[in-house]
Amino acid sequence: MNQKSIAVIGAGKWGQALHFALNQRQKCFITSRTKRDIENFVDLKTALDCDYLVIAIPAQEIRSWLKENFIFKGQKILVASKGIEATTGEFLNEIYASFVPDENIGFISGPSFAAEVIKGLPCALVINTISKKLYVEFEMFFPDFIKTYYSDDVIGAEIAGAYKNVLAIASGICEGLNLGKNAQASLIARGLVEMQRFGKHFGADESSFIGLSGAGDLFLTANSTMSRNYRVGLGLAQNKKLDEILIELGEVAEGVKTSIAIKGLSKEHNIYTPIANEVYQIINGKNPKDSLRDLLKN
Repeated sequence: MNQKSIAVIGAGKWGQALHFALNQRQKCFITSRTKRDIENFVDLKTALDCDYLVIAIPAQEIRSWLKENFIFKGQKILVASKGIEATTGEFLNEIYASFVPDENIGFISGPSFAAEVIKGLPCALVINTISKKLYVEFEMFFPDFIKTYYSDDVIGAEIAGAYKNVLAIASGICEGLNLGKNAQASLIARGLVEMQRFGKHFGADESSFIGLSGAGDLFLTANSTMSRNYRVGLGLAQNKKLDEILIELGEVAEGVKTSIAIKGLSKEHNIYTPIANEVYQIINGKNPKDSLRDLLKN
């Protein structure tokens, strides 16, 4: 491999979009569990031998994938997943910490629909890492149509990226119940406050939640049917079963499992998270109209 070889691990829509973007400036490999007909597709071993890795594996699968496949050999890693592990309540940076030194890892955040990135439409992303040097190294790979910013608030980015998916489900429910744009805007605004409150408890920088990582990603995800989590909310509002919704979706909606993690963490740490709690209840069978009533009471 050359000195700056790079590979994307995970060939879902987001992984393919990142591969397309990174392939603009130099050859970028991509791999996944299933062989795909994609330019520069390679086997996992070849990808893992690269100097730089962008990992776009669903959040709930990351721990097992790392245990089964990953050996640290000095690779620089950029995590493109968003979520909180449902079974443990651990953030992704906590999971990766057992496998990769903090100075070798960064986390992508910001508003970025895969369908637009793969068309080369402009967007802005934040690379969150304690190492400014790592940011500079990864920044060089990104094409002109993606503007990158640096932040060292890893936990803030982690929480914002995970929490906004749960709030997108809530927004989809609001839309599906035909409650109107006033109600939807109020829900999103209060959701942003709730997300910031949750993040502050875990030491996040409050300013992260009013920038690209927080408000930017939330406004995008909670206002469009291009969002998988938003479409989950629409389905729940129509009283569809969750399994049916996910089959129709055909993709991972991280907000479903993340709602379980947030419910557990908010209870353990006594954090007030009414919207996320109601999303959890609806996913587990509560009538959305009852949740609306209960939210208006709180």
